[in-house]
Amino acid sequence: MSGMLEGKVVAITGAGRGVGREIALLCAKHGAAVVVNDPGVGGGGEGGDAGPAQQTVDDIVAAGGKAWANLASVADPVGAASIIEDAVQRFGRIDAVVNNAGILRDTIWHKMSFEDWRAVIDVHLHGSFNVSKAATPYFREQQSGSFIHFTSTSGLIGNIGQANYSAAKLGIVGLSQSIALDMARVGVRSNCIAPFAWSRMTASIPAETPEQKERVERLKTMSADKIAPLVVYLASDAAKDVSNQIFSVRKNEIVLYNKPRPIRSMTKVEGWTPETIADELIPAFKPSFARADEVSAHVFPYDPI
Repeated sequence: MSGMLEGKVVAITGAGRGVGREIALLCAKHGAAVVVNDPGVGGGGEGGDAGPAQQTVDDIVAAGGKAWANLASVADPVGAASIIEDAVQRFGRIDAVVNNAGILRDTIWHKMSFEDWRAVIDVHLHGSFNVSKAATPYFREQQSGSFIHFTSTSGLIGNIGQANYSAAKLGIVGLSQSIALDMARVGVRSNCIAPFAWSRMTASIPAETPEQKERVERLKTMSADKIAPLVVYLASDAAKDVSNQIFSVRKNEIVLYNKPRPIRSMTKVEGWTPETIADELIPAFKPSFARADEVSAHVFPYDPI
């Protein structure tokens, strides 16, 4: 029985370890040839190591699959383009792009440096742009293709100490939605996934108090391999009508997010003043403030990731 990605070529960034590695292994298991991109940097973007990408490739090949290692940084437009060029030169085409690469430089807002801001934006947001842009001419020519971008609940509902990461991840949602609208006419799809999974990206979470230890143990049950099936589906022809959506995966649960929508409005025919906003508008809106917070807490009672 052939897999859902038989004959397809998928490029996956950050695929040497964690979630990206599990995606690469499952894509290959379903018949895809995989470009495994990972420069092997540390969690904050430092250093480099060819080992993780090559190990994933070796494991795919040993299982009878096809894969190629690419060590470029997605933050570099030329490096990002080489990921797509490797796919086309080695395997003849490109059918799906998985923008999974990421780093963390968590710092409370008032202490965040521009360098830490820029480094995270460069990898997550600029990286997603760079790789997607490189694949776009091929997708347009063949009138098909799937972009799968990784966002985060840190971007969708916020998180402490992650202004850089949150901004990048919500920016990726805007990028994906606009790509989906621009590319729909040529049969190209673009979707987002916010993953909950224990990986190197989450291993730095403090575990000192009993509450923190409980949280970490709960996160450890959310293994990285749980994210991969949705990626394989979105890369496949079975998802040809699914675009411009935001999903989340948490262990065995898959969530569909709504888009930001107006939830309440008030009109004052004579116009608003600062005083009438304070006296009339905000008191009327406050129940809606609370309901919006309650929705987030109900849907994701665990801390954002």
